[in-house]
Amino acid sequence: MTAYDLVVRNARVVTHDHDDARPADIAVQGGRIVAVASGIATEGARRVVDAGGRLAFPGVVDAHQHWGIYHPLPEDAATESRACAQGGVTSALTYTRTGRYYLNKAGAYADFFPEVLAAVSGRAHVDYGFHLAPISRAHIDEIPDLIERFGVPSFKVFMFYGSHGLHGRSADQNAFLMLPKDERYDYAHFEFVMRGVQAARERFPGLADEISLSLHCETAEIMTAYTRLVEEAGDLTGLAAYSASRPQHSEGLAVAVASYLAHETGLPTINLLHLSSRKAVDAAVRMSRAFPHIDFRREVTVGHLLADITTAHGLGGKVNPPLRPRDDVEALWEHMLDGTVDWVVSDHACCREEVKFGEPEDDVFLAKAGFGGAEYLLPGLLTEGTRRGLPLGRIAALTSWNPARRFGLRTKGGIAPGFDADIALVDPGHTWTVRAAESESTQQYTPFEGFELTARVTDAFLRGNHILRAGKVTGPPVGAYLHRPTGTG
Repeated sequence: MTAYDLVVRNARVVTHDHDDARPADIAVQGGRIVAVASGIATEGARRVVDAGGRLAFPGVVDAHQHWGIYHPLPEDAATESRACAQGGVTSALTYTRTGRYYLNKAGAYADFFPEVLAAVSGRAHVDYGFHLAPISRAHIDEIPDLIERFGVPSFKVFMFYGSHGLHGRSADQNAFLMLPKDERYDYAHFEFVMRGVQAARERFPGLADEISLSLHCETAEIMTAYTRLVEEAGDLTGLAAYSASRPQHSEGLAVAVASYLAHETGLPTINLLHLSSRKAVDAAVRMSRAFPHIDFRREVTVGHLLADITTAHGLGGKVNPPLRPRDDVEALWEHMLDGTVDWVVSDHACCREEVKFGEPEDDVFLAKAGFGGAEYLLPGLLTEGTRRGLPLGRIAALTSWNPARRFGLRTKGGIAPGFDADIALVDPGHTWTVRAAESESTQQYTPFEGFELTARVTDAFLRGNHILRAGKVTGPPVGAYLHRPTGTG
Protein backbone atom coordinates (compact mmCIF):
# COMPACT_ATOMS: atom_id res chain seq x y z
CA MET A 1 0.00 0.00 0.00
CA THR A 2 1.34 3.42 -1.00
CA ALA A 3 2.13 5.74 1.90
CA TYR A 4 0.94 9.09 0.61
CA ASP A 5 2.41 12.35 1.84
CA LEU A 6 -1.05 13.90 1.93
CA VAL A 7 -4.63 12.86 1.36
CA VAL A 8 -7.33 15.49 1.07
CA ARG A 9 -10.52 13.52 1.62
CA ASN A 10 -14.21 14.32 1.30
CA ALA A 11 -13.72 17.16 -1.20
CA ARG A 12 -15.85 18.36 -4.07
CA VAL A 13 -13.28 18.66 -6.83
CA VAL A 14 -13.61 21.41 -9.43
CA THR A 15 -11.78 21.16 -12.77
CA HIS A 16 -11.89 23.13 -16.00
CA ASP A 17 -13.44 20.27 -17.98
CA HIS A 18 -16.58 19.75 -15.86
CA ASP A 19 -19.17 22.42 -15.09
CA ASP A 20 -19.98 20.98 -11.68
CA ALA A 21 -17.92 19.75 -8.74
CA ARG A 22 -17.43 16.00 -8.25
CA PRO A 23 -16.99 14.21 -4.90
CA ALA A 24 -13.45 12.79 -4.61
CA ASP A 25 -10.35 12.40 -2.47
CA ILE A 26 -6.96 13.70 -3.61
CA ALA A 27 -3.72 11.83 -2.93
CA VAL A 28 -0.37 13.59 -3.03
CA GLN A 29 3.16 12.19 -3.20
CA GLY A 30 6.37 14.14 -3.72
CA GLY A 31 4.53 17.42 -4.28
CA ARG A 32 2.43 16.03 -7.14
CA ILE A 33 -1.11 14.70 -7.29
CA VAL A 34 -1.02 10.95 -7.84
CA ALA A 35 -4.69 10.01 -7.54
CA VAL A 36 -8.13 11.62 -7.61
CA ALA A 37 -10.84 9.15 -6.71
CA SER A 38 -13.45 8.25 -4.15
CA GLY A 39 -12.41 6.24 -1.13
CA ILE A 40 -8.63 6.63 -1.35
CA ALA A 41 -7.03 4.66 1.48
CA THR A 42 -5.52 6.93 4.14
CA GLU A 43 -3.67 4.27 6.13
CA GLY A 44 -0.03 5.26 6.44
CA ALA A 45 -0.57 8.71 4.96
CA ARG A 46 1.69 11.27 6.59
CA ARG A 47 -1.14 13.80 6.70
CA VAL A 48 -4.88 13.57 6.15
CA VAL A 49 -7.05 16.67 5.74
CA ASP A 50 -10.81 16.34 5.79
CA ALA A 51 -12.26 18.88 3.36
CA GLY A 52 -15.70 18.39 4.90
CA GLY A 53 -17.43 18.74 1.57
CA ARG A 54 -15.72 22.01 0.67
CA LEU A 55 -14.90 22.82 -2.94
CA ALA A 56 -11.37 21.92 -4.04
CA PHE A 57 -10.21 24.27 -6.80
CA PRO A 58 -6.89 24.07 -8.61
CA GLY A 59 -4.59 26.61 -6.99
CA VAL A 60 -5.15 29.95 -8.68
CA VAL A 61 -2.62 30.98 -11.33
CA ASP A 62 -2.75 34.76 -11.01
CA ALA A 63 -1.06 35.79 -14.24
CA HIS A 64 -0.93 39.53 -13.54
CA GLN A 65 0.70 41.02 -10.47
CA HIS A 66 3.24 43.77 -9.75
CA TRP A 67 5.51 42.90 -6.85
CA GLY A 68 7.99 45.63 -6.00
CA ILE A 69 6.44 48.43 -8.04
CA TYR A 70 5.95 50.81 -5.10
CA HIS A 71 7.85 49.13 -2.28
CA PRO A 72 11.11 47.18 -2.04
CA LEU A 73 10.77 43.92 -3.93
CA PRO A 74 11.94 41.68 -1.04
CA GLU A 75 9.23 43.17 1.21
CA ASP A 76 6.47 42.75 -1.37
CA ALA A 77 7.56 39.19 -2.11
CA ALA A 78 7.08 38.30 1.55
CA THR A 79 3.89 40.18 2.38
CA GLU A 80 1.98 40.15 -0.90
CA SER A 81 2.59 36.45 -1.39
CA ARG A 82 0.86 35.95 1.96
CA ALA A 83 -2.13 37.86 0.58
CA CYS A 84 -1.99 35.54 -2.43
CA ALA A 85 -2.31 32.50 -0.19
CA GLN A 86 -5.37 34.05 1.47
CA GLY A 87 -7.08 34.13 -1.91
CA GLY A 88 -6.10 30.63 -2.99
CA VAL A 89 -3.42 31.96 -5.35
CA THR A 90 -0.57 29.44 -5.45
CA SER A 91 1.25 30.73 -8.56
CA ALA A 92 1.83 34.43 -9.19
CA LEU A 93 3.27 35.82 -12.41
CA THR A 94 4.44 39.35 -11.80
CA TYR A 95 5.44 42.05 -14.27
CA THR A 96 8.70 43.89 -13.96
CA ARG A 97 10.77 46.19 -16.12
CA THR A 98 13.69 48.58 -16.13
CA GLY A 99 13.13 52.30 -15.54
CA ARG A 100 11.43 54.23 -12.72
CA TYR A 101 9.73 52.19 -9.99
CA TYR A 102 10.64 48.52 -9.44
CA LEU A 103 14.46 48.54 -9.06
CA ASN A 104 14.81 52.07 -10.49
CA LYS A 105 17.54 50.90 -12.83
CA ALA A 106 18.21 50.78 -16.53
CA GLY A 107 20.51 48.52 -18.51
CA ALA A 108 20.58 44.97 -19.75
CA TYR A 109 18.23 42.32 -18.39
CA ALA A 110 21.25 40.04 -18.13
CA ASP A 111 22.28 42.31 -15.24
CA PHE A 112 18.88 43.49 -14.02
CA PHE A 113 16.96 40.22 -13.84
CA PRO A 114 19.41 38.28 -11.62
CA GLU A 115 18.94 41.07 -9.07
CA VAL A 116 15.18 40.55 -9.27
CA LEU A 117 15.53 36.82 -8.71
CA ALA A 118 17.92 37.32 -5.79
CA ALA A 119 15.55 39.81 -4.14
CA VAL A 120 12.66 37.34 -4.12
CA SER A 121 14.51 34.08 -3.44
CA GLY A 122 13.43 32.41 -0.19
CA ARG A 123 10.81 35.03 0.64
CA ALA A 124 7.64 34.06 -1.25
CA HIS A 125 4.86 31.90 0.18
CA VAL A 126 3.62 30.95 -3.31
CA ASP A 127 5.38 29.91 -6.51
CA TYR A 128 6.27 32.86 -8.72
CA GLY A 129 7.44 33.81 -12.18
CA PHE A 130 7.95 36.99 -14.17
CA HIS A 131 6.91 38.69 -17.37
CA LEU A 132 9.46 41.18 -18.73
CA ALA A 133 9.03 44.34 -20.81
CA PRO A 134 11.56 45.05 -23.57
CA ILE A 135 11.92 48.77 -22.97
CA SER A 136 15.03 49.51 -25.04
CA ARG A 137 16.27 48.30 -28.42
CA ALA A 138 18.92 46.21 -26.71
CA HIS A 139 16.27 44.35 -24.70
CA ILE A 140 14.77 42.99 -27.92
CA ASP A 141 18.09 41.31 -28.70
CA GLU A 142 18.00 39.70 -25.25
CA ILE A 143 14.66 37.91 -25.79
CA PRO A 144 16.15 34.52 -26.79
CA ASP A 145 18.49 34.56 -23.78
CA LEU A 146 15.64 35.48 -21.43
CA ILE A 147 13.69 32.48 -22.69
CA GLU A 148 16.53 29.95 -22.73
CA ARG A 149 18.63 31.03 -19.76
CA PHE A 150 16.08 32.56 -17.40
CA GLY A 151 12.87 30.72 -18.31
CA VAL A 152 10.90 33.88 -19.14
CA PRO A 153 8.84 33.29 -22.31
CA SER A 154 6.27 36.08 -21.79
CA PHE A 155 6.79 39.75 -22.51
CA LYS A 156 4.87 43.01 -22.24
CA VAL A 157 4.32 46.31 -23.99
CA PHE A 158 2.82 49.29 -22.12
CA MET A 159 1.27 51.11 -25.06
CA PHE A 160 0.56 54.39 -23.25
CA TYR A 161 4.06 54.91 -21.88
CA GLY A 162 5.06 56.64 -25.11
CA SER A 163 3.93 60.08 -23.99
CA HIS A 164 1.64 59.78 -20.98
CA GLY A 165 2.47 59.50 -17.31
CA LEU A 166 1.87 56.40 -15.24
CA HIS A 167 -0.53 58.21 -12.91
CA GLY A 168 -2.47 60.48 -15.26
CA ARG A 169 -0.48 63.43 -16.57
CA SER A 170 2.11 63.62 -19.32
CA ALA A 171 5.68 62.90 -18.40
CA ASP A 172 9.15 62.79 -19.93
CA GLN A 173 9.17 59.24 -21.25
CA ASN A 174 12.94 58.98 -21.63
CA ALA A 175 13.50 60.01 -18.02
CA PHE A 176 10.70 57.76 -16.77
CA LEU A 177 11.87 54.72 -18.73
CA MET A 178 15.57 55.63 -18.38
CA LEU A 179 16.00 55.43 -22.14
CA PRO A 180 18.90 56.89 -24.14
CA LYS A 181 18.05 60.23 -25.76
CA ASP A 182 18.12 58.75 -29.25
CA GLU A 183 15.49 56.06 -28.49
CA ARG A 184 11.72 56.29 -28.48
CA TYR A 185 9.13 54.04 -26.81
CA ASP A 186 6.51 54.23 -29.55
CA TYR A 187 4.57 52.22 -32.14
CA ALA A 188 7.74 51.48 -34.07
CA HIS A 189 9.33 50.04 -30.93
CA PHE A 190 6.22 47.94 -30.30
CA GLU A 191 6.48 46.57 -33.83
CA PHE A 192 10.11 45.61 -33.33
CA VAL A 193 9.29 43.96 -30.00
CA MET A 194 6.70 41.85 -31.82
CA ARG A 195 9.22 40.93 -34.48
CA GLY A 196 11.68 39.97 -31.77
CA VAL A 197 9.16 37.77 -29.97
CA GLN A 198 8.14 36.10 -33.24
CA ALA A 199 11.79 35.46 -34.12
CA ALA A 200 12.16 33.74 -30.75
CA ARG A 201 9.10 31.57 -31.45
CA GLU A 202 10.74 30.47 -34.70
CA ARG A 203 14.03 29.81 -32.93
CA PHE A 204 12.34 27.66 -30.25
CA PRO A 205 9.54 25.87 -32.14
CA GLY A 206 8.91 23.44 -29.29
CA LEU A 207 8.01 26.38 -27.04
CA ALA A 208 6.30 28.56 -29.64
CA ASP A 209 2.78 28.31 -28.21
CA GLU A 210 4.09 29.32 -24.77
CA ILE A 211 6.01 32.37 -25.99
CA SER A 212 3.67 35.37 -26.04
CA LEU A 213 3.37 39.13 -25.86
CA SER A 214 0.94 40.92 -23.54
CA LEU A 215 -0.22 44.46 -24.16
CA HIS A 216 -1.58 47.17 -21.90
CA CYS A 217 -3.91 48.78 -24.45
CA GLU A 218 -4.47 52.49 -23.92
CA THR A 219 -3.65 55.35 -26.29
CA ALA A 220 -1.40 58.06 -24.90
CA GLU A 221 -2.51 60.89 -27.18
CA ILE A 222 -6.21 60.32 -26.48
CA MET A 223 -5.62 60.19 -22.73
CA THR A 224 -3.48 63.31 -22.70
CA ALA A 225 -6.16 65.28 -24.55
CA TYR A 226 -9.02 63.99 -22.40
CA THR A 227 -7.12 64.55 -19.16
CA ARG A 228 -6.83 68.21 -20.12
CA LEU A 229 -10.53 68.38 -21.01
CA VAL A 230 -11.64 66.78 -17.75
CA GLU A 231 -9.44 69.03 -15.62
CA GLU A 232 -10.49 72.18 -17.44
CA ALA A 233 -14.21 71.33 -17.21
CA GLY A 234 -13.95 70.62 -13.50
CA ASP A 235 -17.40 69.04 -13.24
CA LEU A 236 -16.14 65.52 -12.47
CA THR A 237 -14.16 64.37 -9.47
CA GLY A 238 -12.73 61.17 -8.09
CA LEU A 239 -12.90 57.89 -9.97
CA ALA A 240 -15.49 59.29 -12.41
CA ALA A 241 -13.01 61.98 -13.46
CA TYR A 242 -10.21 59.48 -13.86
CA SER A 243 -12.35 57.16 -16.01
CA ALA A 244 -13.35 60.08 -18.23
CA SER A 245 -9.71 61.16 -18.56
CA ARG A 246 -8.78 57.73 -19.94
CA PRO A 247 -11.88 57.10 -22.07
CA GLN A 248 -13.05 53.70 -23.21
CA HIS A 249 -12.33 54.34 -26.88
CA SER A 250 -8.69 54.90 -25.94
CA GLU A 251 -8.60 51.21 -25.07
CA GLY A 252 -10.44 50.20 -28.22
CA LEU A 253 -8.10 52.16 -30.47
CA ALA A 254 -5.01 50.68 -28.82
CA VAL A 255 -6.44 47.16 -29.20
CA ALA A 256 -6.91 47.80 -32.92
CA VAL A 257 -3.38 49.14 -33.38
CA ALA A 258 -1.83 46.28 -31.43
CA SER A 259 -3.83 43.73 -33.41
CA TYR A 260 -2.81 45.12 -36.77
CA LEU A 261 0.83 45.16 -35.70
CA ALA A 262 0.50 41.51 -34.68
CA HIS A 263 -0.90 40.78 -38.14
CA GLU A 264 1.90 42.73 -39.81
CA THR A 265 4.65 41.01 -37.85
CA GLY A 266 3.15 37.51 -37.97
CA LEU A 267 3.09 37.17 -34.18
CA PRO A 268 0.03 35.04 -33.32
CA THR A 269 0.32 34.78 -29.52
CA ILE A 270 -1.15 38.04 -28.27
CA ASN A 271 -2.63 38.69 -24.80
CA LEU A 272 -4.85 41.76 -24.39
CA LEU A 273 -4.56 42.74 -20.75
CA HIS A 274 -7.16 43.97 -18.24
CA LEU A 275 -9.86 44.95 -20.73
CA SER A 276 -12.07 47.25 -18.69
CA SER A 277 -14.91 48.42 -20.90
CA ARG A 278 -17.55 47.46 -23.43
CA LYS A 279 -15.62 49.26 -26.17
CA ALA A 280 -12.37 47.51 -25.30
CA VAL A 281 -13.87 44.03 -25.47
CA ASP A 282 -15.85 44.96 -28.59
CA ALA A 283 -12.59 45.99 -30.26
CA ALA A 284 -10.93 42.75 -29.15
CA VAL A 285 -13.76 40.68 -30.62
CA ARG A 286 -13.71 42.67 -33.88
CA MET A 287 -9.96 42.17 -34.19
CA SER A 288 -10.24 38.42 -33.65
CA ARG A 289 -12.72 38.30 -36.54
CA ALA A 290 -10.52 40.49 -38.73
CA PHE A 291 -7.40 38.45 -37.97
CA PRO A 292 -8.51 34.88 -37.28
CA HIS A 293 -4.90 33.66 -37.57
CA ILE A 294 -3.97 35.60 -34.41
CA ASP A 295 -4.49 33.59 -31.21
CA PHE A 296 -5.78 36.43 -29.08
CA ARG A 297 -6.33 35.89 -25.37
CA ARG A 298 -8.47 38.36 -23.44
CA GLU A 299 -7.89 39.21 -19.78
CA VAL A 300 -10.15 40.89 -17.21
CA THR A 301 -9.37 41.78 -13.60
CA VAL A 302 -11.47 40.94 -10.58
CA GLY A 303 -11.45 44.64 -9.70
CA HIS A 304 -13.18 45.60 -12.94
CA LEU A 305 -15.71 42.79 -12.39
CA LEU A 306 -16.61 43.68 -8.80
CA ALA A 307 -16.36 47.46 -8.49
CA ASP A 308 -17.40 50.50 -10.48
CA ILE A 309 -16.74 54.22 -10.16
CA THR A 310 -19.56 54.63 -7.63
CA THR A 311 -19.26 51.44 -5.56
CA ALA A 312 -15.49 51.36 -5.06
CA HIS A 313 -14.36 52.55 -1.64
CA GLY A 314 -12.68 55.91 -2.27
CA LEU A 315 -9.74 56.95 -4.41
CA GLY A 316 -7.94 53.76 -3.43
CA GLY A 317 -9.73 52.38 -6.48
CA LYS A 318 -7.54 54.35 -8.90
CA VAL A 319 -5.98 51.93 -11.38
CA ASN A 320 -4.93 51.74 -15.04
CA PRO A 321 -7.13 51.27 -17.00
CA PRO A 322 -9.65 52.89 -14.68
CA LEU A 323 -12.59 51.37 -12.92
CA ARG A 324 -15.58 52.14 -15.12
CA PRO A 325 -19.30 53.00 -14.88
CA ARG A 326 -21.72 50.15 -14.17
CA ASP A 327 -22.62 49.65 -17.85
CA ASP A 328 -19.05 48.61 -18.56
CA VAL A 329 -19.03 46.20 -15.61
CA GLU A 330 -22.19 44.58 -16.95
CA ALA A 331 -20.61 44.32 -20.41
CA LEU A 332 -17.61 42.49 -18.95
CA TRP A 333 -19.95 40.00 -17.28
CA GLU A 334 -21.79 39.45 -20.55
CA HIS A 335 -18.49 38.47 -22.12
CA MET A 336 -17.52 36.36 -19.12
CA LEU A 337 -20.68 34.35 -19.57
CA ASP A 338 -20.41 33.99 -23.36
CA GLY A 339 -16.82 32.70 -23.20
CA THR A 340 -15.08 35.74 -24.70
CA VAL A 341 -12.85 36.26 -21.64
CA ASP A 342 -9.95 33.82 -21.29
CA TRP A 343 -8.73 34.46 -17.75
CA VAL A 344 -9.28 36.63 -14.69
CA VAL A 345 -6.45 38.16 -12.65
CA SER A 346 -5.94 40.48 -9.71
CA ASP A 347 -3.45 42.99 -11.21
CA HIS A 348 -2.21 43.08 -7.62
CA ALA A 349 -0.01 46.16 -7.06
CA CYS A 350 0.31 46.95 -3.37
CA CYS A 351 0.43 50.71 -2.81
CA ARG A 352 0.32 51.76 0.84
CA GLU A 353 -1.58 54.84 1.95
CA GLU A 354 1.52 56.97 2.48
CA VAL A 355 2.52 56.28 -1.13
CA LYS A 356 -0.89 56.11 -2.78
CA PHE A 357 -2.36 59.52 -2.07
CA GLY A 358 -1.04 62.96 -3.00
CA GLU A 359 -1.66 66.37 -1.46
CA PRO A 360 -4.50 67.14 -1.43
CA GLU A 361 -5.62 63.56 -0.85
CA ASP A 362 -8.89 64.01 -2.75
CA ASP A 363 -7.15 64.87 -6.06
CA VAL A 364 -7.41 61.68 -8.09
CA PHE A 365 -4.78 62.88 -10.54
CA LEU A 366 -2.19 63.07 -7.78
CA ALA A 367 -2.86 59.57 -6.48
CA LYS A 368 -0.78 56.59 -7.61
CA ALA A 369 -2.41 54.01 -9.88
CA GLY A 370 -2.90 50.43 -8.72
CA PHE A 371 -4.12 48.42 -5.74
CA GLY A 372 -3.94 44.91 -4.36
CA GLY A 373 -6.61 42.27 -4.68
CA ALA A 374 -5.16 38.77 -4.97
CA GLU A 375 -6.78 37.83 -1.67
CA TYR A 376 -10.22 38.50 -3.19
CA LEU A 377 -9.70 36.95 -6.63
CA LEU A 378 -11.26 33.51 -6.16
CA PRO A 379 -13.79 34.49 -3.44
CA GLY A 380 -14.94 37.51 -5.45
CA LEU A 381 -15.28 35.62 -8.70
CA LEU A 382 -17.17 32.81 -7.00
CA THR A 383 -19.49 35.25 -5.25
CA GLU A 384 -20.48 37.24 -8.29
CA GLY A 385 -19.99 34.51 -10.88
CA THR A 386 -22.19 31.89 -9.28
CA ARG A 387 -24.89 34.52 -8.70
CA ARG A 388 -24.87 35.16 -12.44
CA GLY A 389 -24.80 31.50 -13.46
CA LEU A 390 -21.10 31.08 -14.26
CA PRO A 391 -20.33 27.35 -13.86
CA LEU A 392 -17.73 26.27 -11.33
CA GLY A 393 -15.68 24.57 -14.03
CA ARG A 394 -15.56 27.79 -16.02
CA ILE A 395 -14.25 29.59 -12.93
CA ALA A 396 -11.49 26.97 -12.63
CA ALA A 397 -10.60 27.54 -16.28
CA LEU A 398 -10.56 31.32 -15.88
CA THR A 399 -8.43 31.32 -12.74
CA SER A 400 -6.10 28.37 -13.32
CA TRP A 401 -6.21 26.17 -16.40
CA ASN A 402 -6.21 28.82 -19.13
CA PRO A 403 -3.40 31.05 -17.85
CA ALA A 404 -1.28 28.03 -16.92
CA ARG A 405 -1.48 26.69 -20.46
CA ARG A 406 -0.68 30.03 -22.10
CA PHE A 407 2.28 30.85 -19.91
CA GLY A 408 4.13 27.53 -19.88
CA LEU A 409 3.08 26.28 -16.44
CA ARG A 410 2.66 22.72 -17.61
CA THR A 411 2.16 21.18 -14.18
CA LYS A 412 -0.16 23.90 -12.86
CA GLY A 413 -3.85 24.56 -13.22
CA GLY A 414 -5.45 21.15 -12.75
CA ILE A 415 -6.41 18.61 -10.12
CA ALA A 416 -5.35 15.39 -11.81
CA PRO A 417 -2.45 12.91 -11.56
CA GLY A 418 0.84 14.48 -12.63
CA PHE A 419 -0.07 18.02 -11.69
CA ASP A 420 1.48 19.95 -8.82
CA ALA A 421 -0.55 19.52 -5.65
CA ASP A 422 -1.72 23.15 -5.68
CA ILE A 423 -5.19 23.14 -4.15
CA ALA A 424 -7.53 25.80 -2.75
CA LEU A 425 -10.29 24.62 -0.44
CA VAL A 426 -13.29 26.95 -0.54
CA ASP A 427 -16.34 27.18 1.67
CA PRO A 428 -19.04 28.32 -0.79
CA GLY A 429 -21.52 29.08 1.98
CA HIS A 430 -19.39 31.43 4.07
CA THR A 431 -20.67 35.01 3.94
CA TRP A 432 -18.17 37.64 5.07
CA THR A 433 -17.41 41.33 4.73
CA VAL A 434 -14.17 42.56 3.20
CA ARG A 435 -12.03 44.50 5.64
CA ALA A 436 -8.55 45.68 4.65
CA ALA A 437 -7.39 45.19 8.23
CA GLU A 438 -7.86 41.44 7.83
CA SER A 439 -5.64 41.17 4.77
CA GLU A 440 -2.03 39.96 4.91
CA SER A 441 -1.17 42.69 2.41
CA THR A 442 0.50 45.79 3.82
CA GLN A 443 -1.78 48.05 1.77
CA GLN A 444 -4.02 49.26 4.69
CA TYR A 445 -7.06 49.96 2.44
CA THR A 446 -8.99 48.28 -0.35
CA PRO A 447 -11.51 49.54 -2.91
CA PHE A 448 -13.59 46.49 -1.89
CA GLU A 449 -13.94 47.63 1.74
CA GLY A 450 -17.38 46.65 2.99
CA PHE A 451 -18.20 44.37 0.06
CA GLU A 452 -20.07 41.24 1.10
CA LEU A 453 -18.67 38.01 -0.35
CA THR A 454 -20.33 34.62 -0.13
CA ALA A 455 -17.35 32.28 -0.54
CA ARG A 456 -14.11 32.05 1.41
CA VAL A 457 -10.82 30.24 0.88
CA THR A 458 -10.16 28.31 4.08
CA ASP A 459 -7.08 26.28 3.14
CA ALA A 460 -4.44 26.27 0.42
CA PHE A 461 -1.76 23.77 -0.51
CA LEU A 462 1.35 24.52 -2.56
CA ARG A 463 2.93 21.36 -3.95
CA GLY A 464 1.36 19.57 -0.99
CA ASN A 465 2.58 22.10 1.58
CA HIS A 466 -0.26 23.43 3.74
CA ILE A 467 0.36 27.18 3.32
CA LEU A 468 -3.08 28.41 4.45
CA ARG A 469 -4.86 26.64 7.31
CA ALA A 470 -8.29 27.71 8.57
CA GLY A 471 -7.80 31.07 6.85
CA LYS A 472 -4.36 31.76 8.34
CA VAL A 473 -1.06 31.71 6.49
CA THR A 474 1.14 29.09 8.08
CA GLY A 475 4.72 27.88 7.90
CA PRO A 476 7.86 29.35 6.35
CA PRO A 477 7.90 30.62 2.76
CA VAL A 478 8.23 27.65 0.40
CA GLY A 479 7.50 29.39 -2.91
CA ALA A 480 9.84 28.50 -5.78
CA TYR A 481 10.83 30.34 -8.94
CA LEU A 482 8.91 29.10 -11.98
CA HIS A 483 11.56 28.71 -14.68
CA ARG A 484 9.18 28.24 -17.58
CA PRO A 485 8.13 26.00 -19.15
CA THR A 486 7.73 24.04 -15.94
CA GLY A 487 7.56 20.25 -15.84
CA THR A 488 6.30 18.06 -18.63
CA GLY A 489 2.54 18.26 -17.95
